[in-house]
Amino acid sequence: MEHDWITVFSTGNIYRAQFAKELLSDQGIEAIIINKTDSGLLHPSGYVEVFVRREDLIKAMHLLKTAHFE
Repeated sequence: MEHDWITVFSTGNIYRAQFAKELLSDQGIEAIIINKTDSGLLHPSGYVEVFVRREDLIKAMHLLKTAHFE
């Protein structure tokens, strides 16, 4: 991934990551999800990360904190 993207949120739940991405997108912040879970297991392990551009990090963190994504 290019250097201008940074992790703003990490979770073990893909649905929670998708919700965070949609929340950010609704506020005009471009966000992408990288799924690092191993879904081949009976009980998937790993995590899912939501990335934003570095210049949007502070605003994204504030939005997620306000929406209780801590």
